Amino acid sequence: MRRQPYLMANHVKQQLANLKQLTFEVTDACNLRCRYCGYGEFYDDYDKRENKMINKDAALQLIDYLTTLWNSAQNASAKRNVYISFYGGEPLLNMPFIEAIVNYVENLHCPHRSFTFSMTTNAILLDRYMDYLAAHQFNVLVSLDGNEYNTSYRVDNAGNPAFPRIIKNVDALQGKYPDYFEQHVNFNAVLHNRNSVEDIYRFITEKYNKIPSIGELNNMGIRPDKIELFQQSYRNSYESLHQSENYEAIEQDMFLKTGSYQNMGIFLQQHGGFTYRDYTDLLFDQSNTKHIPTGTCLPFGKKMFVTVNGKILPCERIGQQFALGSVSEAGVNLNLQAIADKYNAYYAKIEKQCGKCQNTKSCIQCIFNLNDLEGSPVCYGFMNKQAFEEYKAAQMDFLRKHPEDYYRIMEEVVVE
Repeated sequence: MRRQPYLMANHVKQQLANLKQLTFEVTDACNLRCRYCGYGEFYDDYDKRENKMINKDAALQLIDYLTTLWNSAQNASAKRNVYISFYGGEPLLNMPFIEAIVNYVENLHCPHRSFTFSMTTNAILLDRYMDYLAAHQFNVLVSLDGNEYNTSYRVDNAGNPAFPRIIKNVDALQGKYPDYFEQHVNFNAVLHNRNSVEDIYRFITEKYNKIPSIGELNNMGIRPDKIELFQQSYRNSYESLHQSENYEAIEQDMFLKTGSYQNMGIFLQQHGGFTYRDYTDLLFDQSNTKHIPTGTCLPFGKKMFVTVNGKILPCERIGQQFALGSVSEAGVNLNLQAIADKYNAYYAKIEKQCGKCQNTKSCIQCIFNLNDLEGSPVCYGFMNKQAFEEYKAAQMDFLRKHPEDYYRIMEEVVVE
């Protein structure tokens, strides 16, 4: 008997019609040369960086393609917000593209969608464009790794430190637009061997009264000749946090920006018995529901990422060799059935392992981050019965030590 596939073309179309975020890689050029950059010397899973600018007409073709889906009959009663995001390289190096897209989106006939603009920036050009960003209420995520030493891997092409310019421009933005800064500006830091979770947290909370997001170095797509150098730079966020003398207070303040609370949120969502995605979850027994292997997002279930070369991916965090389609001035090339088939083929490689894993319901493993995906991938997050019981015991122990956080998670965390 032929096995029923996990995904079909209509599933992919449904995700596109309900897309939450569209992210453009505005340019692959950058005015900094951060040693650990995801497009830098450590990695080899991205297209060659050639200081290119994204094609505006191709981007408009994609927006028109998505607008047709957003205006389709199946979405006639659904009012949703879509984030239009700008990424790089350094996106402010291609401000004409950003202005063109913002103008186009603001004038779209799309009655069932509202739009929010966002950007990740190194802030080197923030002084030039802060008026525009504030006027259009951009959500801005500034990349800053802590104090001057913590941020010392962020240098320009001549090797000059970026920290003084970042701070000067961020301070200027805060001074000129304090309300906008309070509501729309946040910080993202990379954890490495010149900082710690506590360093980052202390600097940004004390200077700007913001809780930073902190990410580890990407451990996928590393060049074989750079593994040793990568390992010297890499720091684990959980270990770094717990080396702090006051780690519990920091962890509570950062809340879902730490691994402990993220794990707890997922655990309560999947195993608590009191969370429901929709009325179907509430009214019908879901205990025997067949789960899709791994915790991989459905294609375009969270976002769409468009590279400067027109490749279409489900996320900027995966290798560009996993493109699902492309866009050019000639139009959008997305074969929805081929995308479903690709995912089903990947699922088939891992489903036996997932079928024996005790943590299937709360898995967060992205299939695209498994080694040898095109061959015989192995999931290192696999849990047998003993490992899962230890995992459950750790979550319950966390709840016993932080009983107030159960209510905080259940009341404050919204799962879409």
